[in-house]
Amino acid sequence: MRLRIKSCCFPSRPEGVRRWAALALALALLSGCGGKRREDSSLRLGVALYSQDDTFISIMAKDLEQLVQEEESRIGQKITLLVSDSRHNQTTQMGQVDRFLARGCDVLCINMVDRTGAAVIVDKAEAEGTPVIFFNRQPVDEDIRRWEKSFYVGASAQESGALQGQLVLDAWQADPARWDRSGDGVLQYVMLEGEPGHQDSLLRTEYSIMAITNGGVEVERLARDTANWNRAQAAARMMQWIETFGDQIEVILSNNDDMALGAIDALSETGRPLEDWPMIVGIDATAPALEAVEAGQLYGTVLNDSRGQAQAILKLALALYNGEDPAGAVELEESHYVWLPYRQVTRENLSGFLETS
Repeated sequence: MRLRIKSCCFPSRPEGVRRWAALALALALLSGCGGKRREDSSLRLGVALYSQDDTFISIMAKDLEQLVQEEESRIGQKITLLVSDSRHNQTTQMGQVDRFLARGCDVLCINMVDRTGAAVIVDKAEAEGTPVIFFNRQPVDEDIRRWEKSFYVGASAQESGALQGQLVLDAWQADPARWDRSGDGVLQYVMLEGEPGHQDSLLRTEYSIMAITNGGVEVERLARDTANWNRAQAAARMMQWIETFGDQIEVILSNNDDMALGAIDALSETGRPLEDWPMIVGIDATAPALEAVEAGQLYGTVLNDSRGQAQAILKLALALYNGEDPAGAVELEESHYVWLPYRQVTRENLSGFLETS
């Protein structure tokens, strides 16, 4: 089975053809969209991704595809994935949701472009009686609770930030001579942030620094800027900071691994010996990031369990499709949330993560 990316655009047609198409669509909608009203017994999952250019989201989509294939073999039931790329556009994503409902998808799985737009999607899904599972990019709690069949699968942004900060704190305290290049006892850092105003960006930034300062280490921020989770943008930001601050930078904190890899790209361009690099930490534990940890370029990262989240989505979707209590399939908190734990990754425990990446 292959993931199928459906276009959001339709070619223009003559007026007569458009009338027949409109009539056909109306008949299809009248016949119903839910899985229980179709004659076939296949489960259809409509999956809208905010952007497949995001390494973590791309990995998660592949994990979901693989798990679907395994589940099909195990239970002998056909499961169809209809996957779309919203390309950072909320309007595009809304159109994809409409088409998923029109095609009779039994469960919607939505990775929001704009978390404030979730209420509209919940209302559309409820009107059709189609459960909706948001994942990775968390809508506001009020929107999740609009309907009993609306759920969120993800991991706590606060936890990832705190674990990242703890990585830095432990390393700094274990070998201050290695990392405190100025010898002033103050940790000078730069921060690469995700999208402006994005919840994960804000919380990862706040809680990473909080973990360091709560550990008794004084910090000085040299610079912070958004790089939109993007490796190339992060490399450009980092080159500017290297030119401005040079050896003053002792730690580079990044809200995700792609931006941390961009910082590595920038430092590699300088030709500076690896032993003279600042400490770099990321979040996600993507395969390229694990390779960078193994090479000694990335000090550490925090595992964002893409496969665990994909597995929770599939278990929840199957339970909802089969009319079962979702709490019996996954560990639900507050009736709507499935939380996956983060884990720290450094060279000391890297081997166990490389085996499963």
